[in-house]
Order: sequence, then structure tokens, then C-alpha cells
Amino acid sequence: MNSTIVLRELKGKRLLGYALGNFGMTLLNVFTGSFTFQFYVFTVNLDTVFASIGLSFNIFVSAFFSVVFGVIMDNKKPGKLGKRRPFLLYGLPFWIISSIIIWFPPWYSPANNSLYLPTAIYFWVVTIIRALSGTLILNTYLSMLPEQSQTLKNRHSVASLRAFFMIVASVISLLLPLLVQSFLPHPKEVKWYEPSGKIILFAIPLIGIIFTCVGLVAVLTIFYSVDESFHLNNSNYTKKKVTIRDTIKQMAQPARDNKYRNLAFVGFFIGISGNIFGYLLLPFQIYLLEFEQSEFLIYVIISISGKLGWYVIWRMVIKKKSLTSSYSLSLIFAATVAFTDILFLLSNMPYPLKIVLYVVSFGTILGTSYSGPLFGIPLGATLIQEAAVKIDASNVDETISNISGSYSGFSMFIGSLGGAISSIVIGLLLTGNNKSDPIVITLLFASQGFFYLIAILFLRKIKLDKPIPIDKTLNLDKL
Repeated sequence: MNSTIVLRELKGKRLLGYALGNFGMTLLNVFTGSFTFQFYVFTVNLDTVFASIGLSFNIFVSAFFSVVFGVIMDNKKPGKLGKRRPFLLYGLPFWIISSIIIWFPPWYSPANNSLYLPTAIYFWVVTIIRALSGTLILNTYLSMLPEQSQTLKNRHSVASLRAFFMIVASVISLLLPLLVQSFLPHPKEVKWYEPSGKIILFAIPLIGIIFTCVGLVAVLTIFYSVDESFHLNNSNYTKKKVTIRDTIKQMAQPARDNKYRNLAFVGFFIGISGNIFGYLLLPFQIYLLEFEQSEFLIYVIISISGKLGWYVIWRMVIKKKSLTSSYSLSLIFAATVAFTDILFLLSNMPYPLKIVLYVVSFGTILGTSYSGPLFGIPLGATLIQEAAVKIDASNVDETISNISGSYSGFSMFIGSLGGAISSIVIGLLLTGNNKSDPIVITLLFASQGFFYLIAILFLRKIKLDKPIPIDKTLNLDKL
């Protein structure tokens, strides 16, 4: 039989469902990632070193398993539910439960003992469970794309919609906590035994539960929006017995790919910058700008206008420049404004000028960061496709299916290492009085620019091949 199929694309309801899944995951992950550290350090009274060690350790664990999970998915025999879709359901219960109980530690650190081990151990265990299950879900989601969207034009459509929903989710995820912060009578006195702290203990977990419900719906939406029935067309598929040695070999494959390795290092250094921003988001406003009550809502305005404004700008730029050129340009903007934050060290700077600098700096960094998927998603999928062509040009479709998990896992692994290392360093630097020291906060915040510049150096090493010579149809006889 000589039959053909058209290259797959995500369109209509399937495209919307896949992108909406990213909305729900981003909503929960940004909220949890931004506020667990603040919640445990400033309210639960856990020492910053213990908090950062816990976050770093779970990131290291999830970083390793992101590659392992990817290899397992690549070698799984497709079933009635597909090849990758079932893994969404495997990780979902653990992700949902851990995302809720993380806000309800059974013990708070005593006022005179922030190095309280029961609280620390609980935090470490729950974050590790959440990190592992979240890694499984995210790796499944990302590794689906090269199989589901096989044309560059469609990948741009997927990236644009995902980036838009990510921006909306990030605004909402920070809006409600900042609203809570704006109502606190004493924003600097939020320990669990203080009046403002009791408000935090009620409001933040409630928001966490609501966002977790949205995350649950999001993952189920992805599950029902993605069609993996095409795997069943491969009648010659035989399940491979994967040994530890085979797993290590598959883990090493993307590491030997120069282009993809460079892209992973871009994610590594951007991850460091993103972690710095996330950890210092509230301390910057509380201790450096000394915001109170409604002033915290300035960030919401910046977040909405900055993210959406730069999203529109970068969408126009990407139509005129190559993926790597437009991506580099966005990182140059982020690095430049990050370095300008050094100006906050000027003690005699007028308050209005501080606000202007704050708006420009935060707006640009947020805008370029959240527009990153416009470049990173199609670039990553294209590099995986290029790798598949080099491995077996006669059967690209099946080759992509066999490597996309390990490639996506490797990217997550390297990116997670950046977050883990920065968590440890930030935790050590913010120990004791440093966590409220404006000078330390300013220098740390400005250091984002340095890591953006390093990311640019790796990005410029990536040179895409000419348009990949794949027919618009795939021969089923080869499957």
C-alpha cells in the first residue's frame, strides 16, 4: 500500500486547547515559584538558607529526572491513549496534591528559631514531590510539540498563542497576591504570629487552591486536545528494552548536538536571571522602593502593559528578522535595562525618578522574558527536527518521536540547573539582614544583565540550516 499523510499541524480547537493548557500551568507555576520562597521565609519564618537549599535540591532532582522521563517517553510503546498523553495523568494527582499542601505546613518556625528542622523537612519533601510530578507533566507537554506541529509556520502560531496565554496567566498569578499585599496594615511585619502574617496565612493558601484547580483543568485540557492516534499507524513498532546504559546514551545525545546544547545554555543563563527577578520581586518593592498599600498595584499595571506591549513589538520584529537575531535583540534590551538598576544606589534620587526607572526596568525585563516563547519554542522544535534529519532523513517523523523527549528533557535539565545554582547563591547572599538590605537587593537585581549577556553569546553560536527538505507528505510505507 502506498498512502501518504499531510504533515501534522495544531489548528482550531486543538491549537486552542494545547495553548490553554500552558495558561493553567503557567498560572500555578508562576504563583508558586514566586511566592513559596516569600511565604516560607517572611511569613513561616524559615531561614533563607534552608528555604533556598530546599528549592535548589528539588530543582537538581527534577533536572535529572527531566531527562530520564524524556527517555522513558521516547521508548514507550504507543497504546490506545497514545504515547505521551498518559504521562500527563501519571503526574497529575501528585502535582495537584503537593501544590495544595505546600501552603499548609503543620509547623511554623518559632520566632526565635528560623532554623527549625521539622518545617524545613516538610518544605523540602513537598517541593521535591511537586517538582518531580511537575517535571513529568511539563516534559510531556513540551516533547509533544515537534510531533504535533511539523511546519515552521504552525510552530510560530503555537508559540504566539502560548506566549499570549503565558503573559495573561503571569499577570493574574501575581495580581491577586499583590492585592493581598496592598491591604496589609504593615507590609514589613508579616510573620505568622503578627497581624499581617495571619492575613497572609489565610489569603495566599486560598489563592493557591484556586490556581491549583485551574491547573488541574489545564492538564486535562491538554490531554483531550492532543491527538496521538498517528502512532498506531506504525505497525512495525517493537518495544525496546531500555537499560541504564541505553538511558545514559540517549541522555547524552542532545548534549552532543552543538546547536541544541547552545540553546540549552541560553536557557541556563536566562533561568538564572529569571530566578533573581522572582526572588527579589517583593523585597525590591518593600525594602528598596518602600511601597505601601496601593503602591504595590503599580507592578500590576507594569506587568500588563510591559508584557503585552513588548509581545506585540517582538511579534512584529520576528516577521522581519531571523529567529536567532530577534531573540538576541530581545535579550540585549533586557540586559541593558537590568544594568540601569544600579542607579537605584543613588541615595538622593527623587521618588518620581525612581518610579520611572522602576517602570522602564521592570516593564522591559518582564516584556522580553515573557515574549521568549515566541523565539524559543519554534527554535527548539526546529533544532530537534534538524537533528532528526541528520539521524535518519528517510524517516524523520519516527525519528522525531524517538528523540523529542530526551531533547526536551535535556533542555529542562540544563535550565533547571541554572535555577538551582542561583537559588543556592541567592539564599546565601540574603541571609540575615541582607534579605532587607537595599544595596544587596539592588546589586543582585542588576546582575541579571550579566547573565543575559552570556545567554546572547551562546545564542549567536546557533546557525539554522536551510529550510529542512521534508516533503509536505509522509510515506506511510516507511513507518
